[in-house]
Amino acid sequence: MTAALPASTRDLMAKFGIEASVFTGGPMASFSPLTGEQIAGLTPTSAAETDAAIARAHAAFLTWRNLPAPRRGELVRLLGEELRAAKEDLGRLVSIEAGKSASEGLGEVQEMIDICDFAVGLSRQLYGLTIATERPGHRMMETWHPLGVVGIISAFNFPVAVWSWNAALALVCGNPVVWKPSEKTPLTALASQAILDRALKRFGADAPEGLSQVLIGGADVGNALVVNPKVALVSATGSTRMGRIVGPKVAERFGRTILELGGNNAGIVTPSADLDMALRAIAFGAMGTAGQRCTTMRRLFVHESVYDTLVPRLIKAYASVSVGNVLETQALVGPLIDKDAFDGMQKALEAAKAAGGTVHGGERQPVGPDTAYYVKPALVEMPSQTGPVLHETFAPILYVMKYSDFDQVIELHNAVGAGLSSSIFTLDMREMETFLSASGSDCGIANVNIGTSGAEIGGAFGGEKETGGGRESGSDAWRAYMRRATNTVNYSRALPLAQGVVFDID
Repeated sequence: MTAALPASTRDLMAKFGIEASVFTGGPMASFSPLTGEQIAGLTPTSAAETDAAIARAHAAFLTWRNLPAPRRGELVRLLGEELRAAKEDLGRLVSIEAGKSASEGLGEVQEMIDICDFAVGLSRQLYGLTIATERPGHRMMETWHPLGVVGIISAFNFPVAVWSWNAALALVCGNPVVWKPSEKTPLTALASQAILDRALKRFGADAPEGLSQVLIGGADVGNALVVNPKVALVSATGSTRMGRIVGPKVAERFGRTILELGGNNAGIVTPSADLDMALRAIAFGAMGTAGQRCTTMRRLFVHESVYDTLVPRLIKAYASVSVGNVLETQALVGPLIDKDAFDGMQKALEAAKAAGGTVHGGERQPVGPDTAYYVKPALVEMPSQTGPVLHETFAPILYVMKYSDFDQVIELHNAVGAGLSSSIFTLDMREMETFLSASGSDCGIANVNIGTSGAEIGGAFGGEKETGGGRESGSDAWRAYMRRATNTVNYSRALPLAQGVVFDID
């Protein structure tokens, strides 16, 4: 095995109690995008092992569902403690395996800690409703019960946070979890499971075997998770193409899904905008994480009255932004995940040129070995929203277009398949409220005077249309991990039937 970071990777994995033999020598290669060189070789989970893991999870469900929710919350509280203790190590591993800056790696682990805090409180707040009934001497209510095994399929760009959003809520709601991480980031998954194992050990015998498991592999392992009828809910994060495959397969067996898919996110800069604020928000939203966030800003509509003031400043920011190895330098932009991402970016830029676009940036940068793919973020001035602008490219490309009419720009904003995140920069109350109204942004996330990128765990995360409609993390997203029962209790001596039906039996 060749590796640019063999010693540091071994040392980090050892801190999680994982021996080198677990992640070396196997046929499934893992690479660090910082160098493009192999850092691990794992053995994929077989089909038989996958089925056995799901069977163990289902057996665990039969026990875990009967444990009081506040007691289940105690496990998640302990997980939060263990994550706090391991934050530096896990954050660094995220940087090595996903190419994120040190602050972004630590920030992702902080999201894990935050959702644990949220879920602990939630474990005492799984509320149902008392409902007015038309029958005297009766009480009607709804109750919420654990759903079953939750299958989690995550993507490389947030290799641990997305698991935690799902796992923390699933566990307090009474469900075991089986996790198939991206084949590009398996080490962070193994480390996260090791951290949870520490919490499970402290939690004690109330936690059944098989409560949380990791499956290593590619699409075949994910498919085995998707089609298994013992998996009550599949939460899948990835491309819209992936969602088109997963959704029908789960629906065919009447399972449930949470789909977090593509995001062709846009921002609007109005005449009244604070341009200094907009500049900073757009720059991070479009270039942060090398454009590899599902909430990355990919389209920008700038009013014609401020276009010539803002866009040259943006072009200057794009030209001056630092690109490099984010663990060895203070660079703001790290690498693309792999060659496929680089090729996809270059193909999109060529299509933009063919459609009349003017490209600023986008060139490969001479950073590290040839096996690493660092690029200058690209800003593309487009004459109209056409061609590659209508499709998400998972790379740092921002398409910039002029607009003149507010109603028209709302239509343009909504005229793409995805509907994840959106933002408007304005000091005009009418424009702001219109953007947030039913006739405004059609996205699951709509922001004012901040960018599209990033989200807090207190709010439900997800989007509409081709983004899949799923919601994870905060707010009332917990309901997706439970089943609802409507209950009627008759405490009278009569038997009135609903709708006044008469059904007398002698």
